[in-house]
Amino acid sequence: MLKDYLRLHFIVLLWGFTAILGKLISVPPVELVFWRTLLATVGLGVLLVGRKVAWRVAPTEVFRLLGVGALVAAHWITFFLAARLSSVSVCLAGMATLALWTSLLEPLLLWRRVRLYEVGLGLLTMVGLYLVSRAELDQLAGLLVAILSAGLSALFSVLNSQLVKRHAPLRLTFYEMGGACLSIALFFPFYSHYFTEGRGLQLALHGYDWLWLGLLAGVCTVYAFSASVELMKRLSAFVVNLTINLEPVYGILLAVLLLGSEEKMSLGFYLGTLVILFSVLIHPVLDQWNQRRARRKEAAEVLV
Repeated sequence: MLKDYLRLHFIVLLWGFTAILGKLISVPPVELVFWRTLLATVGLGVLLVGRKVAWRVAPTEVFRLLGVGALVAAHWITFFLAARLSSVSVCLAGMATLALWTSLLEPLLLWRRVRLYEVGLGLLTMVGLYLVSRAELDQLAGLLVAILSAGLSALFSVLNSQLVKRHAPLRLTFYEMGGACLSIALFFPFYSHYFTEGRGLQLALHGYDWLWLGLLAGVCTVYAFSASVELMKRLSAFVVNLTINLEPVYGILLAVLLLGSEEKMSLGFYLGTLVILFSVLIHPVLDQWNQRRARRKEAAEVLV
């Protein structure tokens, strides 16, 4: 069990490392995500063949999976763009609002009841964001793009929570990565004409780009995903969710250690980030408490 816990924390550490890799790779965010999703699709295809997982899904489901993949592409593009527009630390502070976005989107899309403790945590998160934005006004654009990216990620998570009930996780992710890659490829002509300032697509990789991209696609995407799916079969959802919420913490610590002075923020930034992270880390605890209370209530009603 200890080995599983350590492995899960290592996977979350890898996910926290992705923003740093995105900053190190020289190609723009759109081209970067194209390469990442292309290599990830190939890697996941190899895993599908190696593990003898069935490929086929119903045609209607194919379109749903590809559509969710396009959402993943939009999330990753805005994520790497945020890391370019600001520091890695500010980007990850914005991404920590994922739990807030999820608490807003789930009641709207899944028709579940609004939970009061999630409203309170959402308000606490807003206080943290206010402190961060006031402390780092010169990086406000990156923070706003990161918050948008967190919203896209939350939307993906809510939609994916329904799809994962009908498909094997490996096959599901293969189609979603393929959809992400295909959507970017279709977007390329429009992007090249209107967003590159006449430079055209910049797909060429230089220097250590292949190394960083290999780590991003192979280790942080294909390996991290397949290993996390395996661990979710043995660890409780509470432990997994609580550990995944540590991703911004690990990412900010890695950024300070590896990127040095450019990641040193003001006291207000760290105070605001601590407020956000507190709301993020306490959420699974309150969620677990709420589920236990609901089970006790149901048991009491049965006894009556």
